[in-house]
Amino acid sequence: MNQNNQFGILAKYYDILNYNANYKKVADYIENVFKIYKKKPGLILDLACGTGSLTVELDRRGYDMTGLDLSSEMLSVAVSKNKKNKDGGNNILWINQDMCSFELYGTVDAVICCFDSLNYILNEEDIKKCFGLVRNYLNPGGLFIFDVNSKYKFESVYAKNNFILEKKNVFCSWQNNYCKKNRTCEFYLNFFVKQPDGSYKRYYEIQKEKYYAKEFLTESLLAAGFEDIKIFCDFDCMEESGVKNHGRVCFACLKK
Repeated sequence: MNQNNQFGILAKYYDILNYNANYKKVADYIENVFKIYKKKPGLILDLACGTGSLTVELDRRGYDMTGLDLSSEMLSVAVSKNKKNKDGGNNILWINQDMCSFELYGTVDAVICCFDSLNYILNEEDIKKCFGLVRNYLNPGGLFIFDVNSKYKFESVYAKNNFILEKKNVFCSWQNNYCKKNRTCEFYLNFFVKQPDGSYKRYYEIQKEKYYAKEFLTESLLAAGFEDIKIFCDFDCMEESGVKNHGRVCFACLKK
């Protein structure tokens, strides 16, 4: 498996610690990108879908969704979440596969890969493999939408900074170590979870992300057979070149 599976422990607490994530805003952004390209996709693949919050939100909006993720723990949360989805069709297909070597039953109209999932791929050749597979499973003229963390976020926000997250009896100590030489950031996560008797149980997990420049990603998209590449930022349809100190670089492109 090429994509590093780092979400065994975190899966259970991912939604609790990301309580402020605005999935409706991201879904609005994706639909605005559809409008920019004048596309009305029916079948959508959510690549590295995690716990499925965005997948479920798009299902509620009438899209035929497939969610794919390497972490069986994350998918287990996603399946449970979808059972509570009263507004959707509950027909989401969940697939437990690696985003660098996945196989689908057929082609789709659009592929989305959000929340810096591609940064978890630590090898440039695997990025190219992923792009090639996305193109293979897109219908002609299909849309590919994804985002990565920016250089500013790696060097100034992550850097060697530490964070404390606390919500609903879960306390997380998050330590970062970013190496500019290999463009890789290691995240050291300590979870302290309150037990019924009032004590706390400790869990430990290490994650890694790699920074990819927009020039490399653009060249890799072109080589894989994509065109009409547009670059936005921070889940907003603003041109990336005109915004400073943004956290996410957002790409959209078409299969030739």
